[in-house]
Amino acid sequence: MTNWPRFPPRTREVQFDEKWAFVAKKEKNCDPADPADDRKGNTWDYVALDPEHRFVVSVVPGERSAENAVAVVADFKRRTGGRVMNLMTSDGFLAYETAILEAYGTTVTPPRTGKPGRPKAPYKVPPKELTYAVVEKTREKGRVVKVLTRVVFGTMAAVAAALGMSRVSRAINTSFVERQNGTDRHRNARKARKTYRFSKDWRFHEAVTYLTMYTYNFCWPVRTLRLEDESGRWVERSPAMAAGLTDHVWSMSEWLRFPAVRHI
Repeated sequence: MTNWPRFPPRTREVQFDEKWAFVAKKEKNCDPADPADDRKGNTWDYVALDPEHRFVVSVVPGERSAENAVAVVADFKRRTGGRVMNLMTSDGFLAYETAILEAYGTTVTPPRTGKPGRPKAPYKVPPKELTYAVVEKTREKGRVVKVLTRVVFGTMAAVAAALGMSRVSRAINTSFVERQNGTDRHRNARKARKTYRFSKDWRFHEAVTYLTMYTYNFCWPVRTLRLEDESGRWVERSPAMAAGLTDHVWSMSEWLRFPAVRHI
């Protein structure tokens, strides 16, 4: 039995994105008034990826909603020990801005003025070290025709400094999480865009989502993560190895047998 993974991971930056799939039938064929169509139709994987180590830190499957964006950001913060990342990036989904501010922001309570009327409500401000930027894509007839980037929290100078420290990124991007989306579609046939193998039941769809995404971390050696040893041979590494959580590529049997909850 392997040693307990050494959490938290060495994550220094994160990319957020959503991946589309569907359960039972496409959304246009669902009847909102029919209880039998609950948990059917379009579904999305909200993914938080560590691009440096190709490590899937968190995934939240469900509807495309602000609540799920909040859930994946909060879960990412918990799994990384609450540290503020060098750089956060996402697509243009506006819910991430609110979610990141809610998770990492500092609450400010306005002082009482002594004047009549309701006092101002507390609000959150981003910490000065928080750096978050978005990639906004414009599509026409299903094709990307324009890509713009925008800094939401922090400054352009802070973003440039974070990119200078990054081992993988030289520009604001979500390329690594988008590439992982393609990898997961390959590993999980239910997520292929045009397929007869789509999920028929939400419970199985959710379960297989977690299975493929998290076994990828521990059981899948990634070619771009391999290292050359002293003898000149390439040593395969999984994302979990690169992130400092384990010292070897796990077998599926090892992963499945490992207790989900450990009592210490």
